Amino acid sequence: MDERTADTVAWLLAAEEPAVRHLAGRDLLGDDSSSDRAAITTGPWVSALLDGQQDDGGFGDDPYRKWTGAHWRLVALAELDAPAGDPRVAAAADHVLAWIVDSLRYRPRVVDGLPRSHASVQGNALGACVRLGLAGDERTKRLAEAIVSWQWPDGGWNCDNRADGHRSSFHESLRTAWGLQEYDAATGDASAREAADRAVELFLQHRVFRRGGTGEPINPRWLSTPYPSYWHYDVLAALVVIARGGRITDARAADALDLLEAKRRPDGRWNAAAQWWRPAGSTTAPEVVDWGRAGRPNLMVTLQALRVLSAAGRIG
Repeated sequence: MDERTADTVAWLLAAEEPAVRHLAGRDLLGDDSSSDRAAITTGPWVSALLDGQQDDGGFGDDPYRKWTGAHWRLVALAELDAPAGDPRVAAAADHVLAWIVDSLRYRPRVVDGLPRSHASVQGNALGACVRLGLAGDERTKRLAEAIVSWQWPDGGWNCDNRADGHRSSFHESLRTAWGLQEYDAATGDASAREAADRAVELFLQHRVFRRGGTGEPINPRWLSTPYPSYWHYDVLAALVVIARGGRITDARAADALDLLEAKRRPDGRWNAAAQWWRPAGSTTAPEVVDWGRAGRPNLMVTLQALRVLSAAGRIG
């Protein structure tokens, strides 16, 4: 590990948030014995995510309320590796799973033979519930099977009733692929693995962010590095899923990896570029966690970037 990267890892290991310290030690140094994991639920981020929990495990009437609903809090808890054995985490996971599986009563509209599903909602819930101990629940299996059944021929998912079927939505497909990856990793489900692999192939066909015809960026906002990404597609979030799928050394990921390296600061860290959330108390898209403002060195963006570049063999 070069000196700049070592200094960056040391910065992560000195973070106030124990979840960041735990994840950096585990994923960048291979040290899963740290006492920081035991302290995750006492850290400021996880404490804020669990604050205000109701008796039913939720955090209000609308689990999908951006970004304070139980759905979004659970995804954040899963990404921070909150312990599934904590009663509050377990209650939140069960609450979200019950809500999302109940929604399967309402089947996606089918237009021209293709299901128009908001699959990123189900995919995010699937990935979070699997990580937080519910992989073996029969409801989780039903959820995974439904998601797979909605996949389009090109390997993605789409909610747009106007889409002609030529191309899926990258936004709908990214977190859906992640959820299926998590389910496959926990259960060995071949159909989930195949569906996730097809989605990763879709991203790679476009070199992660480029148009098939011109090679120009599909959307300039995809070149940013926000955290959290929630349901949005961006280069870093896509590279995380591609790495999770074991395809990060594919030559078609090279452009995106080059872009990620170019965004690195001289001190070895990465800024949060763009921001989908607003501070607590805002009238639109409030958060319960201050994840770090855009334009400043960001702990989670840096952690994600180092994970990806390490998997790609670009840092030692």
